[in-house]
Amino acid sequence: MNGRRSSLGSDAEDAVADFLYVQGYTILGRNLRLGPLELDLVAQKGALAVVVEVRTRSSSSFDGALSSITPTKRRNLLRATERLWCQLSKRVEIERLRIDVAAVTFGPQGVTVEYFPGAITAQSTY
Repeated sequence: MNGRRSSLGSDAEDAVADFLYVQGYTILGRNLRLGPLELDLVAQKGALAVVVEVRTRSSSSFDGALSSITPTKRRNLLRATERLWCQLSKRVEIERLRIDVAAVTFGPQGVTVEYFPGAITAQSTY
């Protein structure tokens, strides 16, 4: 990944982490590696843990955040989340795990975060 794209991705993850914090979540991890798989953000609010896939959109992009997730990416997210659940389910305070998607747009009016709770499931297709 080139430096500009890496910086943009990091800025997007910062924006989503801030968004989640305001919503009452605690960030448990960023860029969490599970073998060859990586999760952008993992957060917790009460008994719920969420895996958040962060997508960066330009203000001129016609594609939505969900349509930018390929079937391969979806499978990898599900595999990584399953591995994470094996670790998190041992924690008494976590009862549920959900996969969300956040779309971050950097435009002339600033940064916008669109948040899609439960966007990725084993049954979801795009």
